[in-house]
Amino acid sequence: MILQKIHLLGFKNYEQAEVVFSEKFNCFTGNNGMGKTNMLDAIYYLSFCKSYYNQIDSQNIKKDAPFFMIQGYYLTDSKEEINVYCGLKRGEKKQFKLNKKEYQRLSDHIGLIPLVMIAPEDVELILGGSEIRRKFVDGVIAQYNKSYLEQLIKYNKVLTQRNALLKTFHEKGNFDITALEIYDEQLSRSGDYIAVQRQQFFEKFNPIFESVYEKISGQREQVSIVLQSSSDGEKMEQVLTRNLEKDKVMLYTTAGIHKDDLGFEMNGNSVKKMASQGQQKSFLMALKLAQYCFIANTTGTKPLLLLDDVYDRLDELRLNNIMQYISQPDFGQVFITDTHPQRIIPAIESTKQEVCFFSIEQGIIKGFNNIETL
Repeated sequence: MILQKIHLLGFKNYEQAEVVFSEKFNCFTGNNGMGKTNMLDAIYYLSFCKSYYNQIDSQNIKKDAPFFMIQGYYLTDSKEEINVYCGLKRGEKKQFKLNKKEYQRLSDHIGLIPLVMIAPEDVELILGGSEIRRKFVDGVIAQYNKSYLEQLIKYNKVLTQRNALLKTFHEKGNFDITALEIYDEQLSRSGDYIAVQRQQFFEKFNPIFESVYEKISGQREQVSIVLQSSSDGEKMEQVLTRNLEKDKVMLYTTAGIHKDDLGFEMNGNSVKKMASQGQQKSFLMALKLAQYCFIANTTGTKPLLLLDDVYDRLDELRLNNIMQYISQPDFGQVFITDTHPQRIIPAIESTKQEVCFFSIEQGIIKGFNNIETL
């Protein structure tokens, strides 16, 4: 998948911008706050129908602008040209279109343009709560399995309803097991499917992750990811029955696939507690690059790869390892941001790949051929 051109109007700090991209490397440089990350976020929007950084769509409209518009022109691996449009007027519903035809459900678009984003905020995958790690897993699987996304949406909807029912029982002092069993049946059906898909995913993903870490880190650490489930291999129906009395006390569903977590380990120890910042960054980079490889292998389509502030917490050796790794034929189009062109441009040029350089200042983009023209 290649993003040939993007057109922005009123998006974040961009009044207007139109950029034609290289099919391999695209590097955006400039000081913080100039719009580098916003450009990557616009590209992300066209794949996932939302911002990577701000989930409130209206807050992505440029100050004093009446609307924002993002339009991308793509060339698929089969050489088909497609056009993706996203627009939002203040106070109105977001529009999302493929080849000028509007989607009835945004979920139908997910997976059409596979994309992997790597950003400094990803450190929360290690330091943050379990919800962030579940979203990572769900985001990977949803890009190649639409049934998974549908079941996940159903599960979360029924989970909300079941929790509300538990609170209603408490308020009224009347527990209706028959009414609860209706929700339990629906929750079990979706939950069992999700659990199986997650387990199968990690059986295939872990070897890829371990291989990528070894290639980019230049280190000998042994790394692994463990899927930690509250079900302990039980069916969802059994989990709900076993935890019913606890649910009645807590007034919410205390166990199930919505409580799954990931254990990140290095040399048998917690990455969060024992790894250095550099090791954590390498772990995260390997995690996301393994995500890229997994999606490419599973779908047969090379995702877009976005690297925001790629030098953050990485030394020169690890960065060069990564640049050489992603310059291989297995990787497709890459978008990179950095505040210091003097350090990132030589690293990209060393790959001997086609590259477009862009400098960004206050939402205005200029292309340049090499570092001497800055």
